[in-house]
Amino acid sequence: MEAEATVRGVEALGRECRALCFDVRDRDAVEANLVPLVEERGAHVLVNNAGITCDTVFPWMTFEEWDEVTRTTLDGFFNLTKAVLPAMLRLRRGRIVNVASVSGQAGRVGQVNYAAAKAGLIGATKALAAEVARKGVLVNAVAPGLIATDMTKDLPAAEILRGIPLKRFGDVEEVAGVIAFLCSRDASYITGQVIGVSGGLYR
Repeated sequence: MEAEATVRGVEALGRECRALCFDVRDRDAVEANLVPLVEERGAHVLVNNAGITCDTVFPWMTFEEWDEVTRTTLDGFFNLTKAVLPAMLRLRRGRIVNVASVSGQAGRVGQVNYAAAKAGLIGATKALAAEVARKGVLVNAVAPGLIATDMTKDLPAAEILRGIPLKRFGDVEEVAGVIAFLCSRDASYITGQVIGVSGGLYR
């Protein structure tokens, strides 16, 4: 599993790492698995990266496709942030980075559910950032464009590349680099922002 490989990679650096397995949509599962760890160890960084796509044009979109996408992104954000934020507020420091999408800024045909979920995440980012800034907790979002992952591997690349100024898909490392920056000391005066990682797809 990729999670196990990540644990091994972190441990190889001489750090402790623990993988937890739960559905971010399941509030009880989040509380049972994550809250005890946060109470034991505290919390400094949260990256809300859960997201799925169920693409289809709106007239054919099912209630299940709407619910699956919006609940994964928005309920996932709420459940995880609700579990972690109290510890950050007690410490008066913390970083929350929400992984949104260009679709949440510009929309995309066949992605009404995904665009709505990611736009909602952007709005939540800005509102929460305003609420907790005085407590030293910084909240930002990154908005990736077309990134080379399993979610994009079946898309018509030649057609899509015509609309990307940099004429290529992004790499996951490029998104991770921006997230790492937002969690670093160098980003200590940045909050409530949406940082695009899209090759110029949305400007």
